[in-house]
Amino acid sequence: MAANASQPERIEILTADGVTLVGDWYDGPHGGPTALLLHMMPADRASWRGFASYLLANGWSALAVDLRGHGESVSSSGGPLDYRAFTDEDHQASIGDVEAAVRWLEARGRSKTRIALVGASIGANLAIAYAAEHVAVPAVAALSPGLDYRGITTDDKVVRFRVGQGLFLAASAADERSAVCIRALHERKPDAVAYEFPDAGHGTAMLEQAPGLMDGLASWLRDAVAE
Repeated sequence: MAANASQPERIEILTADGVTLVGDWYDGPHGGPTALLLHMMPADRASWRGFASYLLANGWSALAVDLRGHGESVSSSGGPLDYRAFTDEDHQASIGDVEAAVRWLEARGRSKTRIALVGASIGANLAIAYAAEHVAVPAVAALSPGLDYRGITTDDKVVRFRVGQGLFLAASAADERSAVCIRALHERKPDAVAYEFPDAGHGTAMLEQAPGLMDGLASWLRDAVAE
């Protein structure tokens, strides 16, 4: 089934450690840029529908996945998964979800050099951690990241970004933990773009509550993943 703005294609991805991820695939122009969307906790892939549809309407493809233990991604070779019972190590294993999703995109002809990672909260930390190890990724957008979410750290990761690897940071000043984080990450990576809003919620909620954020983020992504 082809994706469109209102009805993306439901897909499944098997991770290296046996987790079945469920995702929504918004299939835009082949050869165009692609966004991998990583949700916050305890949300799921549905939290990205508005932004994914916006990207699709502007020439992008997008893949939003339920991270392990969330949404429909609750089956694995080791038994059922529920994030509410996760240890820190279980959350850290979610980096395997990012790796599997990128492999899925590459198998469909999407070059890693044209894939941007967009994450919210713990999803933002996962995006930063992945990009630090895969510097071919051109851009990461982190909405309400933390310095340490369940052992997934960021300040030690952004210093490993290559020169020119884009980083977009956004947080609400009222969300003190995330605001402190983006200030620290901007200090570590001065060429990052950082936006701090007075009181715009957390993670993907900011896309609705922070004036101009959705347009500004989409514009930044377009420039950061330019051919």
